[in-house]
Formats: sequence, C-alpha cells, structure tokens
Amino acid sequence: MSLLEVDAINTYYGEAHALFDVSMRVEPHEVVALLGRNGAGKTTTFKTMMGVMAPKSGTIRFNGMPIQGLPPYKIARLGLQLVPEERRIIGGLTVEENLILAGLSAPTPWKPERVYEIFPRLGERHRSRGRELSGGEQQMLTIARALVREPRLILLDEPFEGLAPLIVQDLLRICRDLAAAGRTIVIVEQNVQAALSLAQRCYILNNGHMVYEGTPAELRADPDFMRRHLGI
Repeated sequence: MSLLEVDAINTYYGEAHALFDVSMRVEPHEVVALLGRNGAGKTTTFKTMMGVMAPKSGTIRFNGMPIQGLPPYKIARLGLQLVPEERRIIGGLTVEENLILAGLSAPTPWKPERVYEIFPRLGERHRSRGRELSGGEQQMLTIARALVREPRLILLDEPFEGLAPLIVQDLLRICRDLAAAGRTIVIVEQNVQAALSLAQRCYILNNGHMVYEGTPAELRADPDFMRRHLGI
C-alpha cells in the first residue's frame, strides 16, 4: 500500500476547472518531484491534498485512509505536513517560540535542540524574531516547523524560490540528509535540476493534466519532452 494515493481528482476554482483526473502515488521513504510550468496546477494539487481545497470528484488516501473532505488540521494530525511557498512564520515570535508553537498540537513534538542539530543556523538565531531572519533562515524555520510535528510525509512547495545559490545548496544538503534518514517528501520546485537531484520519481503537470510519471533518469533522457513541458 502506498503512503499517499491520489486517484482521479478534479478540483475547481469556482467554475474554473483546475485539476483534471490527476492521479499520483507516494511510497514510504520516497522523494517525489512534482514538476510543471507556472500555473500548471502544482500548488493546487498540494492544497487539495491538505484539505485547503476539496476535490469535486476522486479520492485521496493517506496511509490507507480516505482524507478528501477532511479539514486541514485533521489531515495534519494524521501526519501530512505542508511547507508553504509563502513560509508563514510568525514574525513577532522568536525562532524557538515558532518551533514550540508548531509542536503544541503534535502527539510527540520534537524538542528545539533536535531541530538545531539539523539546522545549526537556527540554533545560533534561536532568540531572533522571525522578521529578523534572512530569506534562507526563514525557509529553514518553515521546514523545521513541519519536522517538529514528526510528519509521515512532507510537502515542500517551492522551497528554493528567491534564494541565493549558496543558500539553495545548503538547503539541498539538508533535504538530502532528511531523505537519507528515511523522510518521505514531495517537492514542488521551479528549479528542476535541484528537484530531480533529490527525487527517485517525478511527475509533470501541464494545464491541470498529469502528463508524465517516471524516474529522473528517464526524464533527462528525453530533452525534447522536458523543453516542451518544463521549458528547459
């Protein structure tokens, strides 16, 4: 049984059809890249998985349990955590206060010290307020807040967007370490090469339709397809 099974979901914004019979699966301890051009439906897929948007049809199963229609907080309690593109850290709270707050409703929250082992920079800045952090530090804190809840699956939405190349390399290393430790991750990322360097499998969305499933090696072997659907 797959950890996450998305089967033929159709999602709408009002009357606008956004996702068309989208299906995908994620196995335990796997890293999956969900790729596509801007507006392809990647973030909408994440929002539908997390219950922010409800599909009009289709099913979503997490660890064998149907979750479509559940509110986001119930889905999060089951072990599915979204790291949003907007980060949404609380700027008036310190790094440590953000971490403690994230763990309040978790069954077995991490202690901040465990986070600082993975993100030493956050340990150095643990008394700094969220608004005082750099963009890269804010992204580290956003990922750390999800980890504090001991999730079974992490959805990373554009984690490298707008960051300097050196910061991207640092975050890539952290993501590789998380994957090596057995974390299950789905990553949406415009930096296609970075995403493919992490993933064991990948999917491509195009205008709300799933048009590809395969391995990064198989995708790289078809550069014409990559240019048509990813612009590279």
